[in-house]
Amino acid sequence: MRKRINVATNKKARHDFFIEDSYEAGIVLTGTEIKSIRRGQVNLKDSYARVENGEIILYHMHISPYEEGNRFNVNPLRPRKLLLHKAEIRKLQGAVTLKGLTLVPLNLYINEAGKAKLELGVARGKKLYDKREDMVKRAEDRRMEQEMKKRSLRS
Repeated sequence: MRKRINVATNKKARHDFFIEDSYEAGIVLTGTEIKSIRRGQVNLKDSYARVENGEIILYHMHISPYEEGNRFNVNPLRPRKLLLHKAEIRKLQGAVTLKGLTLVPLNLYINEAGKAKLELGVARGKKLYDKREDMVKRAEDRRMEQEMKKRSLRS
């Protein structure tokens, strides 16, 4: 298994969407942005991606300005280009336009080569009742785990 250092996770994405597929994408960054990412100063919470002119652009990913970056810092919410193969971009464009799916960032990490990579999920939105079902299922699983733990301690 490849070594990767997890920097940020979008927990809200798995709560609000059914993730159907995921892709690994590189990100076009400036020098001060990668330094902030290595410090873990990233927020993926409200971010999303769109296919525009044959490119995938990531919006609303907040990378805090690097403290020692002074004039080299850029806008923390600027749109960032994602790097994928053309065939993958075409496949994602078809999923978004024809099936009405959404591109949501799931995870930001640094791979073994020191490059920042983004796990991009192809997602279908959950309805309110889907979220409630998930909450009930988690509660039942938790209750069963506790019961199993109690029984194993008694014997």
